[in-house]
Amino acid sequence: MEQLSRTELRRLLRDRRRALTVPQQHAASQALCRRLKGLPEVLRSRRVALYLPNDGEIDATPLIRWLKRRGADTYLPVLRPLTNNALWFVRYDAGTPMVTNRFGIAEPDTRHGAHRARRLPAWALDLILLPLVGFDEQGQRIGMGGGFYDRTLAFAHPRQGNPGPRPRLFGLAHDAQGVPRLPTAHWDVPLDAIVSDKRVVRPT
Repeated sequence: MEQLSRTELRRLLRDRRRALTVPQQHAASQALCRRLKGLPEVLRSRRVALYLPNDGEIDATPLIRWLKRRGADTYLPVLRPLTNNALWFVRYDAGTPMVTNRFGIAEPDTRHGAHRARRLPAWALDLILLPLVGFDEQGQRIGMGGGFYDRTLAFAHPRQGNPGPRPRLFGLAHDAQGVPRLPTAHWDVPLDAIVSDKRVVRPT
């Protein structure tokens, strides 16, 4: 596995998650959400960002109703206009108007002033649950390759030495997306944990 390039790994691991059947996807989603509900970082958080699953990504959206019952707000990522490969996070509920972005993924509509007011920068969130393509036993993550989360979360990289507020960062995945070790890049933003349907991996 180590001799594969990041591009080859992405292809292999995306194929793994796409190969899961609908019942397998559903069971994994339920197991993931049960695991997340037991984590202290999730229980403490009041502003939580997650994502709408695409391309076989594990689904954490059943968590939204549970978070609301606990008094927490849920946020979804939105592609920032006029900014290359970066994200805003916009508060989401059942009545939030949605649009389809250039990747065919639904996101909150920020074209109207009232909904622009619902957005937050990443640093103002308590917890970000982000998708990934692969993870390893050391808690490293590899994403889709577009750099959206790495650019958005660059302020949280240890090399920035930023003492300001920082959300907890949890990568979510099917356990089948795990490998022994991933090749890393200097711009990869370290995560606080990887959570799959079967386990929690903390960085070593």
